[in-house]
Amino acid sequence: MELRILILAVVFLFTTATNAHNITRILAKHPDFSTFNHYLTTTHLAAEINRRRTITVCAVDNAAMNDLLAKHYSLYTVKNILSLHIFADYFGAKKLHQITKGSTTTSSLFQATGEAAGTSGYINITDMKGGKVGFSPVDSDSDQPMATYVKSVEEMPYNISVIQISNILTSPEAEAPTAGPTDLNLTSLLAKQGCEAFSDLITAQNAEDTFAQSVEGGLTIFCPSDQTLKSFMPRYKNLTADGKTSLLLYHGVPVYNSLGMLRSSNGLMNTLATEGANKFDFTVQNDGEDVKLQTKVVTATIKGTLIDEDPLAVYKIDKVLLPRELFKAAPAAPGPKSARSRARDEADSPGPAADDEAPADEDSSNDGGRIFGGGGILALSVSLILGLLV
Repeated sequence: MELRILILAVVFLFTTATNAHNITRILAKHPDFSTFNHYLTTTHLAAEINRRRTITVCAVDNAAMNDLLAKHYSLYTVKNILSLHIFADYFGAKKLHQITKGSTTTSSLFQATGEAAGTSGYINITDMKGGKVGFSPVDSDSDQPMATYVKSVEEMPYNISVIQISNILTSPEAEAPTAGPTDLNLTSLLAKQGCEAFSDLITAQNAEDTFAQSVEGGLTIFCPSDQTLKSFMPRYKNLTADGKTSLLLYHGVPVYNSLGMLRSSNGLMNTLATEGANKFDFTVQNDGEDVKLQTKVVTATIKGTLIDEDPLAVYKIDKVLLPRELFKAAPAAPGPKSARSRARDEADSPGPAADDEAPADEDSSNDGGRIFGGGGILALSVSLILGLLV
């Protein structure tokens, strides 16, 4: 009985792993949707789609996207409009043609994320005569559907359905001018949200423009607490001017990441300091509900969310992130030593180190030990079960 339960558990884990979807890869197989696919990535909607378990994406072809782009909306407005094309429910081809009473209303991502006011952001879906299905935002001025169903692109019941519709869905609310993220005074915002010391360093080092220019395309900042920076300042002052700038930029990632996205996307992160051979990267590694940031020198933990309004997220961390390009990497764990070797090491030791930062795991690139990280644990479990059955 226990063996049977174990087998079922492994099968369930395997099924869950294979059900994960990636909208970018799905659309990449269809060149007619390349522009739509590009803007899902640029607006960070692709990550939101991949994060959700039940979703419908109404893709439009390149010609329809060109009509939208010809209106020269800001990227922020384009995101709002494309959010209308993402439904927080599953609608495959069969379900679309079997709608109860011929019509239904569903919530789009524009509504679900709180960007839309009132009923704006809801979409009417109507099963019309002749096998056609129409789509219109509820606040549309027209009695006729704004777009019609063209075909199913890919379906993974009841996880994700990607369908093609004929035209762009839009609404006055989605098109309304929105204050762009570049209008923010980023350093003032950081100072007001508990990152005053970090903000002052950015200003003093003339690095605010680099951070500010990154906001529109998406930016995540990991801010050390004021107390953490205070204790770190003696080491900071020993850096060159370029080193100080690189250290500050190392705390910014040029992609928006919600806390949910960070918890589901273990792996390497490039930073604003990344340039050429200077990788200046670190590893995101989950530990239960905690999100840890591992360099080769130190491991920091996210302790709170200061700002999370796409395209900007700011998180407070408990340690300064130390890149290996500027600081000595933590030594690899030593192997067993003889009593004579230990005595010699103790005699040569200069005494306790001044740095009390906890070193990170030296091999942060090894994903094999994570669940689904290269299938390490899953493959091992399957092998053990097969051995038991034999």
